[in-house]
Amino acid sequence: MLSLLDLVRLAERYAPLLDRSTHAFDLRGRTFGGRTRASSPHLMGVINLSPDSWYRESVALTPEAAIRRGQLLVDSGADILDVGTESSLDYAVRVEPEAQIRKLIPVLEGLIARQLLVSVETYYPLVAQAALRAGAAVINFTGTEGLEEILPLIAKEDAGLILNFVEGSHVRDPRPVRLSHDAIGDLLPYFETRCRLVEKAGVRRLWIDPGLGFYYPNLGDGALRIERQMEIFLGTFRLHELGWPVCHALPHAFECFEEEVRCAEPFFAVLALLGQADLLRTHEVSRVLGVVRAMRLFGTRRTSNPPRREEVPG
Repeated sequence: MLSLLDLVRLAERYAPLLDRSTHAFDLRGRTFGGRTRASSPHLMGVINLSPDSWYRESVALTPEAAIRRGQLLVDSGADILDVGTESSLDYAVRVEPEAQIRKLIPVLEGLIARQLLVSVETYYPLVAQAALRAGAAVINFTGTEGLEEILPLIAKEDAGLILNFVEGSHVRDPRPVRLSHDAIGDLLPYFETRCRLVEKAGVRRLWIDPGLGFYYPNLGDGALRIERQMEIFLGTFRLHELGWPVCHALPHAFECFEEEVRCAEPFFAVLALLGQADLLRTHEVSRVLGVVRAMRLFGTRRTSNPPRREEVPG
């Protein structure tokens, strides 16, 4: 069982990396990165346009429903909206890029008309290009093939990139992932190489994402998957040595939470916050925001002017 001793050992072993700052950058008038206490973490709310997505609360099957959900998520505390048109689950229908674009553009236009920051999740360069032209602020890229093709487009539009760890050509074509006793150590070479590529292309707004919501042939649901997720959440701060903020998609662990599965993301948010994550992708924005607010309170009584009840930071 996870205990305080595990956290002490982790902190002692990698003490020089604790509280290391990352690049800060402006994105459409908002500042991200930099790891200030007041701003970290930011929240990313999810809008799924695919009927195959199992998290039913996030599914919107019409542009009108998607736009309503987007506004609700922002009103609930989301800083960015992540819109996807194809589920990453292995049984989900594959959607060709042209069909994704037709479904995506009306939603993008409606959200952007409301002055909302929108990210588009895709592994197709063609979809990324169309999204950027329509005004998307971020591309959440879930592939490896095509990365070099989209980087100049992102740089030209002064947009952001979420660079996911994917073992395989893209999230729908995964290969077995390396499983070792140092999951963060396995991620570092992958991101180091690709961060240099991104920087060379002139992209200046970047998050790195370990891809904890993705499935692999040797890593399906079960205890091994959950343990690996917990290890990576708690070790997030080690990835800050690359200089960029870290995004995490909060998972579900249905085997543990069962009918209370909507409580899973807030639980994993606690681990991600302890690990110093910078951006949390969540279907449960209001619940996770409550966790963030509660954890920010720790240590306030040691200040000279602790907040009164009505002054809870958030």
